[in-house]
Amino acid sequence: MTHVRREFRMPDVGEGLTEAEVVSWRVAPGDTVTVNQILVEIETAKAVVELPSPYAGTVGELLAEPGVTVEVGTPIIAIETAEAGSPEPAAAAAPSDEGGAKIGEAGADGRIATLVGYGPRQGTVARRPRRGSPGAAARPAALADAAVAPAEVEPPAPEAPSQAAPASVGGPAQTPGADPWGDLVPLAKPPVRKLARDLGVDLRQVTGTGAGGVITRDDVQAFTAAPATEPAAAAGPAVGREDRREAIRGVRKATAAAMVSSAFTAPHVTEFLSVDVTATMDLRDRLRAGREFRDVKLTPLAFVAKAVCLAAKRTPAINATWDADAGEIVYHGAVHLGIAAATPRGLIVPKIRDADLLDLRALATGLSELTETARAGKTPPTDLVGGTFTITNVGVFGVDTGTPIINPGEAAILAVGAIKPMPWVVDGELAVRTVCQLSLSFDHRLVDGEQGSRFLADVGALLEDPGVALTW
Repeated sequence: MTHVRREFRMPDVGEGLTEAEVVSWRVAPGDTVTVNQILVEIETAKAVVELPSPYAGTVGELLAEPGVTVEVGTPIIAIETAEAGSPEPAAAAAPSDEGGAKIGEAGADGRIATLVGYGPRQGTVARRPRRGSPGAAARPAALADAAVAPAEVEPPAPEAPSQAAPASVGGPAQTPGADPWGDLVPLAKPPVRKLARDLGVDLRQVTGTGAGGVITRDDVQAFTAAPATEPAAAAGPAVGREDRREAIRGVRKATAAAMVSSAFTAPHVTEFLSVDVTATMDLRDRLRAGREFRDVKLTPLAFVAKAVCLAAKRTPAINATWDADAGEIVYHGAVHLGIAAATPRGLIVPKIRDADLLDLRALATGLSELTETARAGKTPPTDLVGGTFTITNVGVFGVDTGTPIINPGEAAILAVGAIKPMPWVVDGELAVRTVCQLSLSFDHRLVDGEQGSRFLADVGALLEDPGVALTW
């Protein structure tokens, strides 16, 4: 038997993602692992994902620290496996996930086998070179070409400005007082990083006194207690009241990019409609008291979802996509309904597939499961793509209405406001009714004003009198 060191590379877990953040490790060096045992939890731009092990063996090294963003294709863990024969035949004969390569490994064409298709070629994660190692002064320029294992990660020895890599090789030359490592992550354990975040300390400004230059809790506390040496710092706020900086990454980064792209690509039009939903709320109460819905969480959003699916059949443009590359409009045959959900990690939009084929009970069940999964941070990446229409429920926050931004690739989004008693004119008489405000934003390239208005009016009509559905 031959002991072989296998490196598991960061896979693309969701349709072309290029990087992911290591959230937490489930194993440690020396642990014995089996195939499909969960190794690590990562956060992509779309969701939090647990990665299983493609190998059985012993954990040799963890090659990426929690909190570090790693590019797809970069080794994140080394596992020692016991295999018969030489490593090359064993690797060639190993079962593959795609294209003859194991998950996380490069195939014959240099592409990385992933959980959901191939990602980009092997990437890297920036690491500090070993202090005093050959070529340490030149390594900053080479960090873009090779990943360095944690055993090699130590802070560099101080260098004179003349030793810095020239701008033509690896970036601008170092100047006195500048950080030669840019955005590289200083060495510190996760609890120390959390302490630094809580205290508003930039770890790049802290000198580590631990083994190999690792920053300790005492280093962070000593840094906060030290008197400021610069006038600007001396005039700053007291510790604990300083501005806090947080890297833009994960779900927040993806949401920001998508919303900016949508806002400046699709010409938005927003229309508003106030609806008397008294009849719908009465129907909800009757259904909840019946046997069929007794064990179902029947929310007003389920009625809105059903109304949207019915109304979309009468206005196909509302369930379409503008394909600029092909020069075509894609009218979708199915309604894949996205529901905007606020989670501790940011806003995500999981989907209910083929929502137009579901009855009210199935929609209510799907909404309940979708919400619980999202709040637990367990929404799989496949549930976050491929939507055709989105509903956002701002009413749960007590908000009456808003102007929502269309989800990229879709034609429209409906915002549902708070449902509450309001004065309303009924048959010429003033009465108190249960009222809700709807706001529809649509892409004017796809949806004309008449089409958007008709769709919104249809949704309102179904919520005002659910019996109207029987006439369609």
